[in-house]
Amino acid sequence: MVLQTQVLHGNYAGRASHAVTALEGIRKQFGAAKVSFVPGTNFLRQELVIPTSALSTEDGKPGLKGEYFSGDLSGTPQLVKTDPEVNVDLSHHPDPHAMAPPNGMKEFSARWTGFITPAESGLYRVGLIGSMNRMWLEDKQIVDDPVLHDPNTQTVEMELSKGHRYAVKIEFLGGGVGTRLVWLPISKNPLAEAASAARDADVVVAVVGITSKLEGEEMKVDLPGFRGGDRTSLNLPSEEEVLLGAMKSTGKPLVVVLMNGSALAVNWANDHANAIVDSWYAGEEGGTAIAQTLAGEYNPAGRLPVTFYKGVEQLPEFEDYAMKNRTYRYFTGQPLYPFGYGLSYSTFDYSGLKFSNPTLQAGNPVDVDVDVKNTGKRDGDEVVQLYITFPKMPGTPLKALRGFTRVHLKSGESRQVKLTLAPRDLSYVNDAGDRMVTAGDYLITVGGGQPGTAAAHIDGHLTIQGEEKLPE
Repeated sequence: MVLQTQVLHGNYAGRASHAVTALEGIRKQFGAAKVSFVPGTNFLRQELVIPTSALSTEDGKPGLKGEYFSGDLSGTPQLVKTDPEVNVDLSHHPDPHAMAPPNGMKEFSARWTGFITPAESGLYRVGLIGSMNRMWLEDKQIVDDPVLHDPNTQTVEMELSKGHRYAVKIEFLGGGVGTRLVWLPISKNPLAEAASAARDADVVVAVVGITSKLEGEEMKVDLPGFRGGDRTSLNLPSEEEVLLGAMKSTGKPLVVVLMNGSALAVNWANDHANAIVDSWYAGEEGGTAIAQTLAGEYNPAGRLPVTFYKGVEQLPEFEDYAMKNRTYRYFTGQPLYPFGYGLSYSTFDYSGLKFSNPTLQAGNPVDVDVDVKNTGKRDGDEVVQLYITFPKMPGTPLKALRGFTRVHLKSGESRQVKLTLAPRDLSYVNDAGDRMVTAGDYLITVGGGQPGTAAAHIDGHLTIQGEEKLPE
């Protein structure tokens, strides 16, 4: 996925005018190094618009002959010109790199003709992305999609020979969201190619994960681990798991970069990779952020907003709506990575936990002060998190995050951080549905992660007297 831009944006996103892929970011950041790329797998690879260099007209000009009609494709075209590529996007969020519609022709049909000439022989996936379009290659129709729908990919796999001119005809029927002429070279043995490249490298960066083509709302996806846009497994796709194993077997250091919109059960990577960076769907400058993190130019301080479970077997059935064993607040097992987890190139220490009032009457607020010190050799951010562990009563969660703040500390610097707990922060909802603050001993944990984990933290006890029912 290092070449993909779609995975940077995820679902329900506009199109960036310029998006930096992981590969582009790494090559720019490590300009003095030799950065080689091999796909490693054909799974989830994104088709690319066929470039001008591979297209030609009947008279040898670069590109394809485009004929534009104001109605259907019959009669005489209103405009004839040579287009450098076929990349028409008439969606609500058009690709900024797409072709502009002809002047004065807001709604149109079009026909493109000419030749595709590959620079290398091999197996290609070739076709169109869009709707209401058709395509012929060497007089054989390979796309027949006259129905209006959201843009999708319709391609066929075929062997193409270097230097051979393949006659192509594309018809856009008008009224659709557009059409793109795309292809993708398919590796016949991507795993072997990746292993060979890894053996020649000093370090392997494996960019893996999932994309919005797999997870989303009511999608037509039926693959192992995915169904209809939902996930039936938390694991990485099997092709990517196999790829990681092959990379590790070369004996070279392995850095795994995850690109994902939801939690992944990366158990194998946790046990075998030298480092894991989760970039999520990182946005238009995602490649830059990934590369700067790998180089150490950026000191990461992200914390997980969800729990990463070891697998779906740790979760209740999907149709069980009870909170038992769901989210960090009620989960009794050992997750792969807990909510709030995250590492940094710096280390931090906590001390001096104090309460403005260690014995509190129910319904009153309390201030919590703590000293945080950067004990590492680099300046960095720490995300100070405050968790409450309630007295054991029906309805109380096991623990709950009730405050957090981010602080930047230079190496060796200490700072006092203040967090305030309002009455609602000290409350819970009982079995009757009432929000209550009740008497008892409350464990307050302040640190870089949840209580009971390896995160640096300090504990203190807060006593609440009396009882108060809060408004809903």
